[in-house]
Amino acid sequence: MTRVAAVQLTLADEEDPAARRHRVSRLVAGIDADLILLPELWEVGPFAVAENIDHAVPLDTWVRHMSDLAPGRTLHAGSFLERDGDDLYNTSVVFGPDGEVLATYRKIHLFGFDTGEAVTLSAGNEVVTLETPLGTTGLATCYDLRFPEMFRELTYAGATAVLVPTGWPAARIGHWDLLTAARATENQMWLIGANSAGISNGTPMGGHTLVADPWGEVSLSDAEVLLMDLDPQRPAAVRADFPVLRDRRL
Repeated sequence: MTRVAAVQLTLADEEDPAARRHRVSRLVAGIDADLILLPELWEVGPFAVAENIDHAVPLDTWVRHMSDLAPGRTLHAGSFLERDGDDLYNTSVVFGPDGEVLATYRKIHLFGFDTGEAVTLSAGNEVVTLETPLGTTGLATCYDLRFPEMFRELTYAGATAVLVPTGWPAARIGHWDLLTAARATENQMWLIGANSAGISNGTPMGGHTLVADPWGEVSLSDAEVLLMDLDPQRPAAVRADFPVLRDRRL
């Protein structure tokens, strides 16, 4: 079994990003898990991207900030504002037990239509999988969840689990509940999602940090840390017992 921790961080607009990093460091240090997942853009707040452009940093700076947070376990450090030359990205970094970078993922689907990160950031263009204690694991971020073809691509790349840091607002939390269960069910995989609570730039966040299993059963929590023991072999068992994926024609 693999012990997974999904962190539901409570945000407040008056909290300085540096102070929030310190708070997260202390929180993560006290978690006993094989794999830890933090929310999307937790340092600056997911609805305060344009207001926090000055906090965008190069990848190597974020790696220095985060690499020592989870010695002895795998850490998905949520996502951060990455500056790469003139471009800005919503980027996730996963660290191994030795603090080395296992994978990075730049969010492909940017939310906001003609506002927010959709006009402030550049989109990634690479679907990413890596090996974690859950086996072959895909990476996705928040709005990606609304695009099932991305999750099917991760499945056919071998993923049996997907980690989804998110900044999902309370106004649409029902969609989060629905789509996480759907993506897990249709791909017969583990889906672990970490959302924020509190307020980001005046927007109430939705919470509902969760684990959806390969049969679509959801374990949901509004605790600060959701801890669960997951069987990495369960997706294979579900796929063998109910082999829907092999019947795909289009």
